[in-house]
Amino acid sequence: MPLSDDERKRLEELEKQLSAQDPSLARDLEDGKPADRIPRRRVFASLAVLVGLALVIVGVVTKMPVIGVIGFVLQCAGAYWLPVGPGLYNQNTGFRARFRNRNGKEPR
Repeated sequence: MPLSDDERKRLEELEKQLSAQDPSLARDLEDGKPADRIPRRRVFASLAVLVGLALVIVGVVTKMPVIGVIGFVLQCAGAYWLPVGPGLYNQNTGFRARFRNRNGKEPR
């Protein structure tokens, strides 16, 4: 069932309001593809932490400190990349993007 002219005008007004209030959400909706629930970066970071832990244990059991050190470095790298994701850090704006007020301005 097609939209009436009045409904079409209302829809266009809503689209304009959304674009003005939240441009990033409007861009995401225009793309048409669903956002990943768990970003790949977080999955790989979690795997790095787990593999690093396994390497530390293997290094201790086999008494080979080189393997343990490699595992520890891998754990640290994974732990660093785990919290860095959507909502916490944006490459263009940095950490302060999460703490903006409703008008889109950064607090002083």
